[in-house]
Amino acid sequence: MKKTTRFQRGFTLIELMIAVAIVGILAAIALPAYTDYVTHSRRTDGQSTLLQVAQELERCYTQFTAYNNNSCSVVTAGAVSEASPKGYYLITASTLSASAFTLTATPQGVQASNDTYCTTVTLTHLGAQGATGADTSRCW
Repeated sequence: MKKTTRFQRGFTLIELMIAVAIVGILAAIALPAYTDYVTHSRRTDGQSTLLQVAQELERCYTQFTAYNNNSCSVVTAGAVSEASPKGYYLITASTLSASAFTLTATPQGVQASNDTYCTTVTLTHLGAQGATGADTSRCW
């Protein structure tokens, strides 16, 4: 009688567990890097809105010789309150007078809970950029 040999194809449980472990390690490395990337890109939304509001205030100063003139498009009742286009930041004026302003971008919603490096980002009428948070060197 002739003996036939069968070849089984497939993966062993050990091979499958090694593949799952490798995917898990890669995910553990990639997820924090991706989260930091998303947080940084959302921060750009606040920075660009901050610069746009500052530019509008400079136009107001050129036109009305005052940053706080109520005829300015970004000034309402002597104050500035503007949301960024994506809604991740709220731009306010912590200082707004005829001759000076300090704008502050404060993260809102999910950005506020994810962005621990930059709790606020500021810009003055002189163009001085500032920030508060755990690592302000990453804010601008």
